[in-house]
Amino acid sequence: MHNIRSTVAIVWRIAAPYFGSEDKMAGRLLLAAVIAIQLALVAIDVLVNQWYNRFYNDLQERIWSGFVWELVVFTVLASLNVVLSIYSLYLNQWLQIRWRNWMTKRYLGSWLCEANHYRMQLKGDAADNPDQRISDDVNMFVEQTLGIVIGLLSSIVTLLSFVVILWGLSAAAPLHMFGRDFAIPGYLVWGALIYAVFGTALTQWIGSPLVNLSFEQQRFEADFRFNLVRVRENAEQIALLRGEGAERQRLSDRFGRVIHNWYDIMSRTKRLTAFTASYSQAAVIFPFIVAAPAYFAGKFQMGGLLQTAAAFGSVQKALSFFISIYRSLAEWRAVVARLDGFEMSIAGAARLTTTETPSIDVVSSSGQDGIDLAQLLVKLPNGTPLVSAESFSIRANERTLVTGPSGAGKSTLFRAIAGIWPFGNGSIAIPAHATLMMLPQRPYFPIGTLKAAIVYPAAVDAFTTERVKEILADVGLAKLDAQLDQEGHWNRTLSLGEQQRLGLARALLHAPQYLFLDEATASLDEPSEAALYRLLEEKLPATTVVSIGHRSTLEAFHQRNVVLTANGDRFALQNRSEDIKKAVKQTAKEAVQEAEKVVPEVSAAKARVGGTRRKKTE
Repeated sequence: MHNIRSTVAIVWRIAAPYFGSEDKMAGRLLLAAVIAIQLALVAIDVLVNQWYNRFYNDLQERIWSGFVWELVVFTVLASLNVVLSIYSLYLNQWLQIRWRNWMTKRYLGSWLCEANHYRMQLKGDAADNPDQRISDDVNMFVEQTLGIVIGLLSSIVTLLSFVVILWGLSAAAPLHMFGRDFAIPGYLVWGALIYAVFGTALTQWIGSPLVNLSFEQQRFEADFRFNLVRVRENAEQIALLRGEGAERQRLSDRFGRVIHNWYDIMSRTKRLTAFTASYSQAAVIFPFIVAAPAYFAGKFQMGGLLQTAAAFGSVQKALSFFISIYRSLAEWRAVVARLDGFEMSIAGAARLTTTETPSIDVVSSSGQDGIDLAQLLVKLPNGTPLVSAESFSIRANERTLVTGPSGAGKSTLFRAIAGIWPFGNGSIAIPAHATLMMLPQRPYFPIGTLKAAIVYPAAVDAFTTERVKEILADVGLAKLDAQLDQEGHWNRTLSLGEQQRLGLARALLHAPQYLFLDEATASLDEPSEAALYRLLEEKLPATTVVSIGHRSTLEAFHQRNVVLTANGDRFALQNRSEDIKKAVKQTAKEAVQEAEKVVPEVSAAKARVGGTRRKKTE
């Protein structure tokens, strides 16, 4: 019972916002129309049930006129049923696509809000494969929620409607056993209730493991699909390393989980189907067994018997609603659990940047010249200290080179300045309205036209084609002019050196005030790298450039060199230029001290030489 209440609460939290959103009027009207049609269909079922009595009584009595009239009535009822069923499906699908559209936009907005998607990866939580959550699970949630809710409502109304009919039939034809009548009020209703409760209890007992099995099946399928995509995206490196055998084994292992879990589902489904199929077949004959004694005792005619059987079947079907949809219900509960985990993950990642959780405070400061790092301590997600900067400034219009050993936290420091790395404490003050751009070693290019990939994240028409061609020529990629309107997967079709040139082309187009280059030219030869740095100096003279690099040749293009040096359990920022000054001062001081030691010895030697000369003269 607790699990049911918990599931209902989660479903309400996920579903309710749509019916209070900007699309609430259309959503509510469509839902009301679908419910109204469903109620009308139940009303038609009641009329058809009453029709059974009249029609079969006319057949038994051989009343031709009554037979013809009931055929006309049935034709009208059947036609209404067909029309209402068509519009019920149409309006249901219309509501589904509107609801799914709203939920998809909502999840995309939350997931892609201020680097939330990146922080979710850093946390390493259970919300794996967000693509499946937003695409498959939202679709299944909307479709199955509507199906279950409408089906449950229909079952409740059907139950209430036919219980009245069945109760009246119980009074008209009391239970007849051993030649005697037993006046049990509503015995047909109680028979249907006992039958349905027995079936529901056994169905829950047999089928409950399907909930977790369905959850795991979706997770294993998504994991297998994700790794297939990874192989496709890294096909070149796998081919160069002759890694096909290793990949086959790895993918086979993951698909093995899919197969193993599927066998478990098959086994459990076989048991469940064996019971539910038997239950459904027995439900056909069970009402005749209950009502037959009264019929053969002459309590009612053939029409009454068939009406009783139909009404009994409707009540039993309504009471057995959860039995008939148990497999779908198990899948639905798994979908609800995955969406709940996804929402919790989004909320947890968002809390990393709030005052609820200690984090690096990135603030916008007006009237400030440069980026200031105050009492900054950047940590790993597990809390291990990585980089510290007690008081450090990136001065405007200055080109700074950051060096240090691999793993010292240089790239992580850049992420903290960009505001996407929350782990740590301290503050980073950035000038108000300043524009920052980060260029990593492997830049990202969305699938689409080459022009759209270059100008990203701006709109494709933010820069003219002529301007883009000019920049391509500047970075040495004029050969790509003809492909600007061609669509492709540019991270796969271009070499890493070409991608880095395009990354710098993107920087030249956007002309940010602060440009952070994280080994953004590491795949280029030194002459090409030098030419591109000279191009940045020429085209972006007002841009503050901060570079991460390991080549000594980069020092010539920067006015300041900052080194990450080991300081206890972390690395600390230190200006190499200041170290040189200290070294020069220390060397000079040592030279003076040595000179001071040498001077008395020289004076004494001169005195001895002078005394000798005087003696010789005398």
